[in-house]
Amino acid sequence: MAKTPAAVVTAGDREVRVSSPDRVIYEATDSTPEVTKLMVAEYFVAVGEPLMRALGERPTALERWPSGVREGYRLATGPRDNDAEAFYQKRVPKGAPDYLESVEITFPSGRTAEEVCPTEIAVPVWCAQMGTLTFHPWPVRRAAVDHPDELRIDLDPQPGTTFTDVVRVAGVVRELLAELGMTGYVKTSGNRGVHVYVRIEPRWEFTDVRHAAIGLGRELARRDDQVTTAWWKEERGERIFVDYNQNNRDRTIASAYSLRPLPGAPVSTPVTWQELADLSDPRGLNLFTVPERVADGSHAWAGMDEEAFSLEPLLELWQAQVDAGEGELSFPPDYPKMPGEPPRVQPSKKVAEHWDDDGNRRD
Repeated sequence: MAKTPAAVVTAGDREVRVSSPDRVIYEATDSTPEVTKLMVAEYFVAVGEPLMRALGERPTALERWPSGVREGYRLATGPRDNDAEAFYQKRVPKGAPDYLESVEITFPSGRTAEEVCPTEIAVPVWCAQMGTLTFHPWPVRRAAVDHPDELRIDLDPQPGTTFTDVVRVAGVVRELLAELGMTGYVKTSGNRGVHVYVRIEPRWEFTDVRHAAIGLGRELARRDDQVTTAWWKEERGERIFVDYNQNNRDRTIASAYSLRPLPGAPVSTPVTWQELADLSDPRGLNLFTVPERVADGSHAWAGMDEEAFSLEPLLELWQAQVDAGEGELSFPPDYPKMPGEPPRVQPSKKVAEHWDDDGNRRD
């Protein structure tokens, strides 16, 4: 069979070449038809304005699924995981066009890299040509890469909980933020979770934003027994985990309007708080339905950039918790040992006499 000629997609003022345009990226489901590579590129054009509000001027890692999404396909867990069908790209891919701009970011290890920094819609469309479905922007702008301007509250449902449970807890988040004089903007994760974003003044360090997320998470858990900040899965139970570590350096969340690698091409979609309360199945927000939501130029996060909030109310919560004896929480396993961090050992495997009072393993 002859190979299908490349297609050309108009993205802003540019034309982006899309090779193998009829490659099936998402197979058909009972409720959605199949999705081709060309359709993915055209989707990003259709949501271009709000997508660029989420990505513009931000260092952005790419989640690439060049062979599409199939049952059994998986995302690589590290650079040596060569058998996976998909992978994260944290550096500018080879062969990038001249109009693709980049910015230097620093990893927790101290190493640096040039990462994609979208400045126009042609960039995400070219990334789609390279198999990208999900964009993972840092919570910073390239003018201040060490000072986040977003607090991201990742509500992660644990086994035994439902989307309805997450929606209810998100409402508690909204109430708490309002009490502190802050406004949260909500989106679906594209799966079972919910993300709440708060625009903040870009004058704090990553560690401050992480502590603010811990302060918020602990206060939520105090108010609602279905919330937990427990890092170890064996301690979470059937609760909603507030993943505070998503506010660390080099930790990112799927952007608004990103596709997710799940059947039906679901989209991580900004919604109003009322829409979230009425939403029973987030899978209905997908590549086929989301463009209609933004076709008239309106979108649920339109007011996000109108005001940036201080982190002080949340940092005061954190400090009060520290003063009450609640200290630092665990960091991800790839991080260097951090000051005040608890022992990095699964609680059920911890033998008390092997650790000192500072959380260091005895020789």
